[in-house]
Amino acid sequence: MNPTTTARLIRRRSLLRPKLAMILGSGFQSILPRLDVDREFAFAGLPGFASVAVKGHVGKLILGHLDGTQVAVLSGRAHFYEGHDMARVTFPIRTLAALGVENLLLTNAAGGINPRFKPGDFMLLTDHINLMGVNPLRGAGADGGERFVSLTRAYSPALGGLLAKAAKAAGISLRRGVYLAVSGPSYETPAEIRAFARLGADAVGMSTVPEAIVARQCGLNVAALSCITNHAAGLGSNGELSHGEVLDRSRREATRTVNLLTAFARLYALDRD
Repeated sequence: MNPTTTARLIRRRSLLRPKLAMILGSGFQSILPRLDVDREFAFAGLPGFASVAVKGHVGKLILGHLDGTQVAVLSGRAHFYEGHDMARVTFPIRTLAALGVENLLLTNAAGGINPRFKPGDFMLLTDHINLMGVNPLRGAGADGGERFVSLTRAYSPALGGLLAKAAKAAGISLRRGVYLAVSGPSYETPAEIRAFARLGADAVGMSTVPEAIVARQCGLNVAALSCITNHAAGLGSNGELSHGEVLDRSRREATRTVNLLTAFARLYALDRD
């Protein structure tokens, strides 16, 4: 698998050269109708990309414009819990870097741990805790990049600031917090959630962190956004958790999601002028 080869294939089929990319997690697909599409690529047709089988993830790379801003959008992602290794999970990130992308917005659905958070909130990631049991840079060569990548500032204050401005413009109160990543696919136990809270986690999910680590190795600026879709296990009165509940909550936030991401794209373009 060579991300440069895949990027070359994409370049041959589109003249767009976006510097901004977004990865759409569960429930964030509502932005897709707002894209002015130049070219779509099914993951299955891109060498090195893994197939996507999780409900709520389409499995396409889309090049186009969002509110006039050139953007590469990954509609869905491959997850570690689907059985893919980390090289395959993070291959799209390396492809985006080879394509010339410089700034990356990661999105996800997450369970709220912080007692002040409620379903429907959006959280800007300020840091993360990796409890997935594996690091995507592990292995011979680390794909030719720096092996010992600093994550002191894993998430860009500048991009995060733009996202905060976008939230304000969209009339959305934006939370800030630490995202804890687990491998899944089972949801966490109440005891685990209590432990995660003591570690300083505000939300928990099953993605994003491997992508952020590889993006930083590739030199990309990273921002990340969670939609809090439920109280984590043992919190609130949610009872048993389900993926259906996650998707249902995400769908209810569709309008706010569209407004937030559109405002972000618009402010991103203005910031580059």
